[in-house]
Amino acid sequence: MSTPCTDAAVQARRQTTQVMLERLQTALTTAARDHTPVTVAALARTARVSRTFLYQNQQARALIEQVTRASRSHPAVSTSGSGSRAQPAWKERALNAEDALTQAQREIRTQRTHIADLLGKIHDLEHDLPEGSLQRIVTENTTLKQHVRQLTQDNQQIQERLTSARQNNRFMDKRIADLEAQLAPYLTIPTPRP
Repeated sequence: MSTPCTDAAVQARRQTTQVMLERLQTALTTAARDHTPVTVAALARTARVSRTFLYQNQQARALIEQVTRASRSHPAVSTSGSGSRAQPAWKERALNAEDALTQAQREIRTQRTHIADLLGKIHDLEHDLPEGSLQRIVTENTTLKQHVRQLTQDNQQIQERLTSARQNNRFMDKRIADLEAQLAPYLTIPTPRP
């Protein structure tokens, strides 16, 4: 049991598939006329369809097999030898370059849009600040940086003093121990006689 929505969706999909098959047929006819080798990548690019469509659609596979069989049974007569093989390779490279150029231009447009958005946000943030606030913030930031530098220097000086005090303390402990050792014989208490 189908609904009007599903019927419309199925009909739209059939029409889209039919349009893609017609584009594929045109691409195959052009490839046969130009004696261009039939590859899935080239067909997908020329017919503006996905490779998945060419692999999964039975009618598309049948069209490709038909043209492939026809080209095998009627090989093209080459008048220029290797020149005819070089031409399809050149066309393939040109198509690849066009695709890469289109993709690069699309990426550049995306990046430019993103940069413009970020610059707009920065501009909005700058306008949200009252007049003179930016200078005040920069001044406060500079003052805070100087304060941090001063605190870092003070901390370093205190660490050096603490290290010196610990060394002095160890030296004094050792000196006291030496003096106690020297005084030990004189501090013996004689035991009383009964």
